[in-house]
Amino acid sequence: MQKSDKVADSTVVQATRPKSLTFTASTDQRFFFFNDTRTEDNRLVPVSVYGIRAGFLFPPRHERPDLKGGRSASFKAGAGFYFVNQHLDRPGLLPNTSESVTRHLRIATVYYERYLLRRKAFEVSLPIEFGYGHSRYEINDDLSSRNEVARGVFLPLGVGVSAAYQFPTIRWLRPLHWFGLNILTGYRFILKRDVPESQINYTGFYVSVGPSFFLENLTADVKRWRQKRKRSR
Repeated sequence: MQKSDKVADSTVVQATRPKSLTFTASTDQRFFFFNDTRTEDNRLVPVSVYGIRAGFLFPPRHERPDLKGGRSASFKAGAGFYFVNQHLDRPGLLPNTSESVTRHLRIATVYYERYLLRRKAFEVSLPIEFGYGHSRYEINDDLSSRNEVARGVFLPLGVGVSAAYQFPTIRWLRPLHWFGLNILTGYRFILKRDVPESQINYTGFYVSVGPSFFLENLTADVKRWRQKRKRSR
């Protein structure tokens, strides 16, 4: 029993301290604050932005004391995709228009996220993102039977701080540690946009608070289960 426990422990250590790249992916819901989305008393209203990110965990090449005690990774990098569908009941957003519009945004990003602290179930990181966005505004006026579409592109650059906590590992409920909580806040700069005359400007803060899924924990458990199954044969 002691020997098998040692083998299982070594398997866990090998899975949680990778010497090579580890694939990771997660859903990502954020709340963007757009200057054109406000209440009647001129307060910003958060807009839900849905997305998904996928990339790889890169193990540290040099010893980093702040990364001890947890899954070994110096940083992660990859790509993401986000989308927004929003009806704006605010006339005058686009040049030479007085009707409200419907906004559709599609944003593809690449990101680099360096870990500042990594202690077993808790981690703090500094994500930097750069992307390419496509905007589509639909102008529908039933009274005048006017239907127009305005398209454009923009280049966002975001810098933020992220903190995540993964639920503990329980032997009889291992899938629990596949999930956790994540808090992300940052600021988004728009380097270029092609509708300069309009009131549209995506520069501003964003925040994300919600559940998180750790794909690397799932793949580590699958690998551990396969190795255990081979030894039992």
